[in-house]
Amino acid sequence: MTGAGGGDGGATAIWGRAEQQDFRSRVRGCLLGGAIGDALGAGVEFDSLAAIREKWGPQGVTDYVPAYGRRGAVTDDTQMTLFTVDGLIRAHVRRDTGAWHPPTDVHAAYLRWAATQRDWGPDERRENDGWLAREEWLYARRAPGNACLSGLADPRMGTVEQPKNPDSKGCGTVMRSAPFGLLVGWEPGLVFQLAVECAAQTHGHPTGYLAAGAFAAIVHTLARGDDLDTAVQRTLVQLATRPGHQETTEALKRALGAVRQGMPSPERVAALGEGWTAEEALSIGVYCALVAEDVRHGLLLAVNHSGDSDSTGSVCGNLLGAMHGETSLPPGWVAELEGRATILELADDFAMEMTQGPALHGPGTASPAWLARYPRA
Repeated sequence: MTGAGGGDGGATAIWGRAEQQDFRSRVRGCLLGGAIGDALGAGVEFDSLAAIREKWGPQGVTDYVPAYGRRGAVTDDTQMTLFTVDGLIRAHVRRDTGAWHPPTDVHAAYLRWAATQRDWGPDERRENDGWLAREEWLYARRAPGNACLSGLADPRMGTVEQPKNPDSKGCGTVMRSAPFGLLVGWEPGLVFQLAVECAAQTHGHPTGYLAAGAFAAIVHTLARGDDLDTAVQRTLVQLATRPGHQETTEALKRALGAVRQGMPSPERVAALGEGWTAEEALSIGVYCALVAEDVRHGLLLAVNHSGDSDSTGSVCGNLLGAMHGETSLPPGWVAELEGRATILELADDFAMEMTQGPALHGPGTASPAWLARYPRA
């Protein structure tokens, strides 16, 4: 990755206690919010709006509905998001060794996710897998995307120059890319570029990887405390310089335009698409977050439509959580969420690495517990 130093992930910044607490709340909010949106949509992902209303009433789903044998179940969207976080922490830990190429570390994390989709459970012999890959509940197939599976079927890493699945622009890039935006110590352009390079590991169409970069850039602006409209406008400026940006740019502009067209409704969401492609999932997630009266309202709007309800819910939840922090999330949904403990543990580890990394590891000394969790190998 060219020039991917991106600062030190905030390592050289002086973080006050209040700043650390605010950042941790946004990280928790982003990851939990995305998982909640994912879980709300998981049970209706392949249903039309008419079928959703027929089964769950005129308002559609208003709470978790059963999916994969339980309420509050997450899908591959949340699974891959968690492995993105794992890869980013590992990149920062490995930097002590002089190795600094975050796309490689994220790719290794995605290969660990791919193993969860084919293995029965964790392999204790693989010491360098770290703690997340040993979480047994993650070894479940939750309708993973074909491009994600095929792009990670062999160890060769796709790049922007030689991407995997060059014609694919499915939403599997966007739904896993919020964590790049949480690298608040990085420059916005580098956050965008890292998300692009990691998206090309499975999806090679420019819209597929540019939508992921745009989503990361929007989250990055939110995590720094700005509002969503500002975040989208800044991202449009970044997008304009990228070859092949037109579909992603137009999708974001449609989301902004829909806000001005009147009261939010499933019909306005439908006008933005169904969310199966990267730019549509981004557009729907952004629109629902822009018009949300609160987190509950925004997420229910994001999942009650004919299309990829879990991915649009996930994107919207990432945005609202990053904006408002964990305490904005409906407590009942947090309490029933699958994997809540793991998500919180990972969120706190990420926040700690970003704000207190030098106290955890350095070229000369390191916490043995931290290196056991996030091995340098």
